Amino acid sequence: MCAKLREDNTWITKDIIESYSKLHDLGFAHSIETWYNGSLVGGLYGVSLGKCFFGESMFSVMDNASKTALITLCQKLEEKEFLLIDCQVCSKHLESLGAVNIDRDLFLKYLEEGLAHETLRGNWKFFNETQKNDSKGW
Repeated sequence: MCAKLREDNTWITKDIIESYSKLHDLGFAHSIETWYNGSLVGGLYGVSLGKCFFGESMFSVMDNASKTALITLCQKLEEKEFLLIDCQVCSKHLESLGAVNIDRDLFLKYLEEGLAHETLRGNWKFFNETQKNDSKGW
């Protein structure tokens, strides 16, 4: 969906899609999705390594849908004591949600500490189909 919404202005090539699909199959790549009335309306995806999450892309076709996905991800990663969400590029949108730009030395410190932990691989299913408001563990 991220690539489709950007049409000719996307870095999400066939190779990126194949790579992330393989990373997903291996339990490293994850998508956090926002659904409304059976339709995918927003979300984000990225890679988890150790206690670090590296975001790749976000999209939204409904107001606040990507924000809902990001907030849910933040809550779940906090519960699992993650140390870092790498948003790649700081923006006013991400800052409005609590993101802060950190210097390289601090980033490397968090990265080193986070990568020392075991990676939580597999399906990160937060909600089941019948109880959307009931958080389900990993």
